[in-house]
Amino acid sequence: MDVKNNILETIGNTPLVRLNKVTAGLPCPVYMKVETFNPGHSIKDRMALQMLNDAEADGRLKPGGTIIECTSGNTGMGLALAACVRGYRCIFTTSDKQSKEKIDILKAHGAEVIVCPTNVTPEDPRSYYSVARRLSEEIPNSYWFNQYDNLSNRKGHYLTTGPEIWKQTEGKITHMVVGVGTGGTISGTGKYLKEQNPDVQTWGIDTYGSVFKKYHETGEFDEKEIYPYITEGIGEDILPKNVDFDVIDHFEKVTDKDGAVMARRLAREEGLLLGYSAGSAVAGLLQLKDKLTADDIVVVVIHDHGSRYIGKIYNDDWMRERGFLDAELKVADLINQKAQRGFAGIQPTATVKEALQKMKEHEFSQMPVLNEDDEIVGAITETAVLSYLLENPMSHSDHPVRNIMREPFPEVKSDTTITQLRHYISKENPAVVAKDRSGGRHLIAQYDILQAF
Repeated sequence: MDVKNNILETIGNTPLVRLNKVTAGLPCPVYMKVETFNPGHSIKDRMALQMLNDAEADGRLKPGGTIIECTSGNTGMGLALAACVRGYRCIFTTSDKQSKEKIDILKAHGAEVIVCPTNVTPEDPRSYYSVARRLSEEIPNSYWFNQYDNLSNRKGHYLTTGPEIWKQTEGKITHMVVGVGTGGTISGTGKYLKEQNPDVQTWGIDTYGSVFKKYHETGEFDEKEIYPYITEGIGEDILPKNVDFDVIDHFEKVTDKDGAVMARRLAREEGLLLGYSAGSAVAGLLQLKDKLTADDIVVVVIHDHGSRYIGKIYNDDWMRERGFLDAELKVADLINQKAQRGFAGIQPTATVKEALQKMKEHEFSQMPVLNEDDEIVGAITETAVLSYLLENPMSHSDHPVRNIMREPFPEVKSDTTITQLRHYISKENPAVVAKDRSGGRHLIAQYDILQAF
């Protein structure tokens, strides 16, 4: 039988999935290493298991012992899964900016969670680093994993993530893009890839409020760079030993808003419900698009699943409170929410009967009329079709659409607000045409507007 002995054996071998819509403006293909397929729905399962195996092997963690770790949630999840299988107690410290979902998931696996303040220095006794260290000193037979400085972290990615990406791309990868927190993913994976091909570029995504980018570029640890930020999972106010700055070619900073907005776009446009840092990684890549060519192959490595952020970036009220969502919906939002995203029309030489059949088949109330060059030359509505059929009940099958078509529906920009649409949508004009970011056309009708409310 093709079975696994326990859940830990399902870690790794995650798929590489091409992004299509959010990266439409880039000159090269972009693939995402979708780490949410790990059992803990995070890439951290890999390094958590590696740290645990190494700690068991050299006796730092003994049978019946207590696992202690400071975590933003994902490493804790990986360790919690391993603890369930191998019989350890878990105590995790985390910061108060982490989502409630992350904390609840850790508790669901039997872990104890201690929430510590975010806006304190790492040396402060209240910080989640300091509390974890203190607990490891006070509790007998316990071990603090310290993912930031534990080099088994990047070793796990060197042994698994790097080889998988190299094999999946047949050695054609030119750029790897990943958010940097502890530094294990980018350093371990990047080291392996560069050993196979020194020309592979590793781009680290940082956030405003983190020290990484300036330190990488100047060698200066500037405390003025440190200030509170909302993005979870990337950026640091320390320099973890796992960050190998020699492996990283460039750091790109992404704002809290851009990361959150992009995460929501990935969910709506690609069907990928991912974490905050995944949005930051893709947003950072788009900021660097001018550095790419048609010959490149880009792999974005993401950290975790969006289910851990339902109360945050996927909550409209949370987003609006922080100014991340405009108060009013725009045409772009209507496009994203449309169930049928295709743009279908009919040629002017088609018969009225053919038009009627197509409208029935697709449940259209209106359609654009397109010439042989796919240009919009007119429009028809169900009202016009009905009127024509009633006036010509015996001969409608022979008459062309051009006989009943009206002027083309107005074209509007994707940033047009719903309020502004009142100047275009009316009883006489039931729809408009708009283009999405990739240039694809969409028909926005009265029904689409009603569905948005």
